[in-house]
Amino acid sequence: MNPDFDLKEELKKLPGKPGVYLMHGRKDEILYVGKAVNLNRRVHQYFVKKVGRGPKIEHMVNRIAWFEYIVTDSELEALVLENNLIKENRPKYNTLLKDDKTYPYIKVTIQEEYPRVLFTRKLKKDGAQYFGPFKSSIAVKETIEVLRKLYHVRDCTRSLPGDIGRNRPCLNHQIGQCDAPCQGYISKEEYREHISQAADFLSGNYRPVVKRLEERMKAASEEMDFETAAKMRDLMQNVISVTQKQKMENGDGEDRDVLALAVDGMDAVVQVFYVRDGKMIGREHSFLRIGEEDASLGTDERKERILSVFVRQFYASAVFLPKEILLECAIEDQKLIEEWLSAKRGNRVYMKVPGRGTHSRLVRMAHENAQIALNMDRERIRLEEGRTIGAMQEIAALLGLGHLTRVEAYDISNTSGVESVGSMVVFEQGKPRRSDYRKFRIRTVEGPNDYASLREVIGRRLRHGIEEEKEIEERHLEPGDTSFHIFPDLIMMDGGRGQVNVAQQVCRELKLDIPVCGMVKDDYHRTRGLYYHNVELPIDTRSEGFKLITRIQDEAHRFAIEYHRSLRGKAQTHSLLDEIEGIGPARRKALLRSFGSLEAIRDAGEDQLAHAPSMNASSARKVYEFFHPSSTK
Repeated sequence: MNPDFDLKEELKKLPGKPGVYLMHGRKDEILYVGKAVNLNRRVHQYFVKKVGRGPKIEHMVNRIAWFEYIVTDSELEALVLENNLIKENRPKYNTLLKDDKTYPYIKVTIQEEYPRVLFTRKLKKDGAQYFGPFKSSIAVKETIEVLRKLYHVRDCTRSLPGDIGRNRPCLNHQIGQCDAPCQGYISKEEYREHISQAADFLSGNYRPVVKRLEERMKAASEEMDFETAAKMRDLMQNVISVTQKQKMENGDGEDRDVLALAVDGMDAVVQVFYVRDGKMIGREHSFLRIGEEDASLGTDERKERILSVFVRQFYASAVFLPKEILLECAIEDQKLIEEWLSAKRGNRVYMKVPGRGTHSRLVRMAHENAQIALNMDRERIRLEEGRTIGAMQEIAALLGLGHLTRVEAYDISNTSGVESVGSMVVFEQGKPRRSDYRKFRIRTVEGPNDYASLREVIGRRLRHGIEEEKEIEERHLEPGDTSFHIFPDLIMMDGGRGQVNVAQQVCRELKLDIPVCGMVKDDYHRTRGLYYHNVELPIDTRSEGFKLITRIQDEAHRFAIEYHRSLRGKAQTHSLLDEIEGIGPARRKALLRSFGSLEAIRDAGEDQLAHAPSMNASSARKVYEFFHPSSTK
């Protein structure tokens, strides 16, 4: 939960623009994703008491702790972005389509010698050029029809040029809608020029086509042919609708980040859009306080400097690096940073400043969101930075560490030594990185021995990291989404001297130089300080650093308890029948349903067991021998 979120104040700041909003619960989980023509008006509606909006919506509204939003240029872009975010996050209160239906696209098969213009709902890396997605499949189909009439592009499945002259020209040629490249009536160069014009039209240069349709509409109207005039009018509307620029999805299926910057005085906000597999799936913005030296630079030079610093810091600890990073402007040492990121990724990383087209419009939208965040969210972002990055800096200063980006914390949970488990939680830049959390089921320790359990957990984690790092280096693999090869800047133990000594001993054995500290609690089980270098360091309990330590400790404990509880639940539902080879859940249920109890199954004869539903002679024999190991037949 974001404790600095003032609902009334944030509602006042909402822009009256189209976009997508995300409702978050008290644990930061996404409850609902929605789109709006007017964000201000739509989001306000959730917090006005309404009669008859249903118990489900009322229940969701009562759980909302805070919200965020992304501004788009149009309602259609908001619709596509909403679809992407729902698929990515699967919020509890959204309707999730079982068939995962996708939006329609127009596909131009430019990889073919004689390309076609087709309707499709699937994006493939097949060399074709895709336009979309679009909201209306009817408009798409009618627009393709217009393209065939205007540019005489083929829609047949003949393999050209191999099939040229093999069959008679089709009906489309006879009615004047195809120049019959299948007969060689048009040269390849001239035909591809028609395709180029069609693609230019789909890219947004639709005014000449609209003008021609408008002229035909007026001519039909003057001749009192109102049916044709209405048809031309509808075609014009479809053409305008289908050629509206789309920035939420891109048919190339690539991974890229989009970075844009807004600056005002000594403050700046960098907006990052995440595009994965060609779809925009999320965003993040960071607040920066500009140094005195950078503040004295000219406008362009200052932006280049700030963005360069941000890129270096932002990607220094990144687990995943995209193939492409789109920038609002060129940055200092761009070539050098590009080489560094390429080496870090294991493949080439391209940093580009798009001049025009979809990528340029995406950068412009990122800049607009950065500007809104700077204007409206400045104080909240500054408080959030204090709670996260600022708190990490406080802890680093307290421990005398040069920098602190990634922290890992460990805890053990057991009940009298039964089902002992370990938890590892990760905080980066002061925020929980839940995708990197790990659970450990204790394998080598019997009984309630927390020190030995911690030794096993930390040893398994660090050895896994060493092996993973070695494999990446030897086989030149991409790091991907796995994170064990990224070691923490600090290990935090839930406890004092004993727990710290265990972790330090494991690090020494593995020849890893990782600082270790303990989170010490008082007699009332409240955090009171850090144990580091055999000294307990007191902390100001009002500081953001202290609050972050408490959050980390609570999170490690919660995660361990949650895992232990789930294992206890499984143990309670465990049946003796589960231990019999070949007796799965279906047969176990059938046996219990037929005989009523475990005792009745034990007392049953082999023939009786064989006649139970789902059973056969072989499985009956296994059950009988399990309960009567000394029996022979």
